[in-house]
Amino acid sequence: MTNVGSTDRTLRLIVGAALLVAPFLLAESFAALGPWRFAVAAAGAVMIGTAVFRFCPAYSLFGIRTCPVSKA
Repeated sequence: MTNVGSTDRTLRLIVGAALLVAPFLLAESFAALGPWRFAVAAAGAVMIGTAVFRFCPAYSLFGIRTCPVSKA
């Protein structure tokens, strides 16, 4: 079952990739976060994962769908 639409999926991929890469490419800027910079990277990985599988557990919990409902 999918609950992530195409626009949402694209935004998740872009923002997730930025969050995943930024703490490592901009290490000086993220140095003040200390070990929390890995949490930023993990959040990016989760966003990419939800975009790839087109399923967001938080959306499911709150009953949100950004994709059209199929009439099968």
